[in-house]
Amino acid sequence: MISLSTRALMTLSVLSAAAVGATLAPGRASAHPFGDPQTVAISLDADRGDLVHVTWRVGGPDDLTVLGVSLGVLPEDRILTDGAVDYRYTDPGVLGKSEQFRRYLLDRITITNDGQPCVGSVEPILALGLKGATADYICAQPVTTATVAVRMLTDLNPAYRTLATGPSGQKSVYDGSADTHDWTLVGAPPLAEADRGRSAVLQLAAVIGLILVVAAGYLLTVRRLRRRKVAA
Repeated sequence: MISLSTRALMTLSVLSAAAVGATLAPGRASAHPFGDPQTVAISLDADRGDLVHVTWRVGGPDDLTVLGVSLGVLPEDRILTDGAVDYRYTDPGVLGKSEQFRRYLLDRITITNDGQPCVGSVEPILALGLKGATADYICAQPVTTATVAVRMLTDLNPAYRTLATGPSGQKSVYDGSADTHDWTLVGAPPLAEADRGRSAVLQLAAVIGLILVVAAGYLLTVRRLRRRKVAA
């Protein structure tokens, strides 16, 4: 049976999302740092103790268009004067094949082990929009704990967030103000089910709170503009 607090949380989520959709949605696709978050999955290679894999997936496909324009891979006129994005289904493929994106990925996702940087390379990208991109990092010695920095898209807007997962149910959230995290890749105790549930609730509450703040700020601005027009 669903508890009263759970029902209230679900209702609040639906209402806040609807409010934002009604007030903020542009006529065409636009980049959305407050939309679906990016994700990264961090794992140690099954056969090599010095090899770490990081798979990155974008939150919204139009963010790939914005990134492509920023890197000079796509034409600047794909971002319209009102901020809307002219996304095309070929954009992920064009970006994924570019050397600029590979350099960007390795520059924005880095790993250090015992203070020494690990050397990264990007695996062949087959479907950037659907499967993301995987980078492999070779460290100087077998890895037990690694410091992983994720700064994807925060150079475009610091509000972009990345939900990260690691071995044994480890989780973290990266953003413009918290871009590094230490991961236990060997010997991490399994995360208890209660802790997983608590983590999911906290993440949901944070997202809902962020949506409400954005919606409230927008509505306040609209009301002020209307009052000025009436006063004039």
